[in-house]
Amino acid sequence: MNRRHCAAAAITLVCALGLLTVPVQAMAAPTPDSSPSPSASAPATPTAPGSSEQDLEKIREQIETLYRKAGAATDAYNLAEEQAEKQSGEIVKLAKAIVDGQARIAELKDRAGAQAREQYRTGGLPPGAQLVLSDDPQLFLDGVNKVRTSQQAAKTVLAELNRTQEDLETYTQDASTNWQKLETNRVRQAKAKKKINAQIAAAEKLESQLEKEERARLRQLEQDAANRAQSAWLATRPAPNVAVSGATTAAGEAAVAFATAQIGKPYVWGATGPGSYDCSGLTSQAWAAAGRPIPRTSQEQWRLLPRIDIQDMRPGDLIIYHADASHVGMYVGDGAIVHSPRPGRHVTLAGAGSMKILGVVRPDR
Repeated sequence: MNRRHCAAAAITLVCALGLLTVPVQAMAAPTPDSSPSPSASAPATPTAPGSSEQDLEKIREQIETLYRKAGAATDAYNLAEEQAEKQSGEIVKLAKAIVDGQARIAELKDRAGAQAREQYRTGGLPPGAQLVLSDDPQLFLDGVNKVRTSQQAAKTVLAELNRTQEDLETYTQDASTNWQKLETNRVRQAKAKKKINAQIAAAEKLESQLEKEERARLRQLEQDAANRAQSAWLATRPAPNVAVSGATTAAGEAAVAFATAQIGKPYVWGATGPGSYDCSGLTSQAWAAAGRPIPRTSQEQWRLLPRIDIQDMRPGDLIIYHADASHVGMYVGDGAIVHSPRPGRHVTLAGAGSMKILGVVRPDR
């Protein structure tokens, strides 16, 4: 393999990096497959039925389902974006290592060339070797030392040259691998974005078909459903472990203070502030403000953070919702959470049991 060619190719990758750092929103939407799966295509939007309570309840359930699916796709988008940023950073580091490696190889080759030229000028023997031929004992001993030093220096240069060339080849291969991963994550982002927009558009269209009074009643039905779920949860919830739940840490208090200060700001999928947030954007930024960085998405928060029993939760802990861990809120005490619900809503307080709880995690355990 021509190592110079590989190194140059890797640097070309970095020159194109600017194109990849353009947010995916600015990218052209991917061409749909000839036979897209139902989950990838825009969901069918039913015509809003009449204004009976039963019909409105069905609409509420449909809208909730659509936003739930959009939430799951948002997590996929956020994770792909996070991984793409990581891959971009790795490519930049590798490119710098390749440039440094090339400079080091040039330097080592110059040194090796200088040694070879010196031997040529002395008839193939370094100065130390010529002194070995002297009849003077002291000059002989000095010559031996110089020969050894010269030989060791030559071996060191050649060994470092070989190592640097091997490293350069590895950096080039790693850059190519990270480039491929970056492309894969960008494709995942584009697909997730398409699905998010389709689900949100379907929900908004369904709601827009209602009259103003019906939309107000629909909002009340949403609140009533949340209240019923909260009451049922409180009725079955075991008594809290006061000793544990009362031991909120300074970091937990700081996270709660940050999250509650965002109340009233709109939900925007993929947003991490400061003007808007999605659900995990709010919780991740709150804990970052408290000095404890945590994973970006609710699914990664559930997967990677320490889990605790729900009766032991304390303010600052994160409650993960739904079987797919697609939503998260921060517990603030007294059976309440602060969270960013969904498109069309704002960061708000809600009952901790107003949605189906999957489990609880503690960032500062």
